[in-house]
Amino acid sequence: MFDDNYQFSVVDRFIKYAKIDTKSDDESEVTPSTAKQFDLAKLLVEELKELGLTDAEMDEKCYVMATLPSNTSKNVPTIGFISHVDTSPAVTGTNVNPQIHKNYQGGDIAIGEGKIIDFANNPVLKDMIGMDIITTDGTTLLGADDKAGIAEIMDALQYLKAHPEIKHGTIKIGYTPDEEIGRGADHFNVEKFGAKFAYTIDGSTRGEVETETFSADAVEIIFNGINVHPGYAKDKMVNSLKIAAHFLESLPKQGLSPETTTNREGYVHPVSVNGNEEKTTVKMIIRDFIDSKLAEYENKLEELCKAAVLDYPGSSFEFKVIKQYRNMKNILDKHPEIENNALESLKQLGITPIQSAIRGGTDGSRLSFMGLPTPNLFAGGHNFHAYTEFVAIQDMEASVKNIVTLIQVWEQNA
Repeated sequence: MFDDNYQFSVVDRFIKYAKIDTKSDDESEVTPSTAKQFDLAKLLVEELKELGLTDAEMDEKCYVMATLPSNTSKNVPTIGFISHVDTSPAVTGTNVNPQIHKNYQGGDIAIGEGKIIDFANNPVLKDMIGMDIITTDGTTLLGADDKAGIAEIMDALQYLKAHPEIKHGTIKIGYTPDEEIGRGADHFNVEKFGAKFAYTIDGSTRGEVETETFSADAVEIIFNGINVHPGYAKDKMVNSLKIAAHFLESLPKQGLSPETTTNREGYVHPVSVNGNEEKTTVKMIIRDFIDSKLAEYENKLEELCKAAVLDYPGSSFEFKVIKQYRNMKNILDKHPEIENNALESLKQLGITPIQSAIRGGTDGSRLSFMGLPTPNLFAGGHNFHAYTEFVAIQDMEASVKNIVTLIQVWEQNA
């Protein structure tokens, strides 16, 4: 099915991209949130043009789009492949130094700086015996989320260029900024992109086909106190920091926090606290697979806020809900051919499918509701957003083959 003499270049592409710092910034109010994301986006435009794609361009907000024209007489739906250029703001992406651990034979992987990818807590490693695993040197994140996805899409395009006999419909390519801070779809022009359906290449384990995500809201709570000089504060000061602490302490310890939930359980999660005696802002994220549960959790939080300020006479609070994204399954269930074709591609490659619900979101979550139904496929990376991030070269090559095969499945079924 594949050219046995063909040499995939996905690892070289990935390492090149990984060394370009594209960390996003959730405190920034501009798009892209960091100017350095343009560095990778510009390179990708150049490479897309070299691969023969038409209309390859980057807009002023760092969105890259390009087209691989159809070479078949069949009326094949236009499909797209999307990945994001930014990396998580949680860990530095400066001076990334990828390390290749060849022919992994099991056990813990020491990556440097005293950091260990331990076998016991990374059960996927048992399926990677004999593989070549890429890690950092322990000083940065790796950036497999989602530079592995970008490298895989680019290498799939390279394979198609080298094998013009492979028939396919029109293929659209999209690279977005700021996915890691929830803004990847903010300025994505679905109409300009021109695809009927798309796939993000942003998953983890080989075989993943993810058609369901969390539904998500953010909540911003402002506690207002009364500040006076601490030397004369008796019976006058109401410290907003203490109100916020009282509220945070009242959050459920079991069943509604990320550290005590799994599978299809939702959660509420404080992500930042910033303030002083006069005003303290608490930011939270709310997650569940069922939309109606979000309002239930938010009502509970508001009740806890009311209880907190009652214990501090003279104080008040402001409560704001910001809608983020919704479970893409609500849209994808209306277009079963998208998932079915992805499963058929895996079947042809002999890869066991993993159909799981994402305890998080992707650009596809929002894009699906913007008129571009977009499930998520595996890219091979693990331990995203951490110093211990890793990806196997063989899994990246499997993703390249999956993209190429999936493109052919759409043409075959047209």
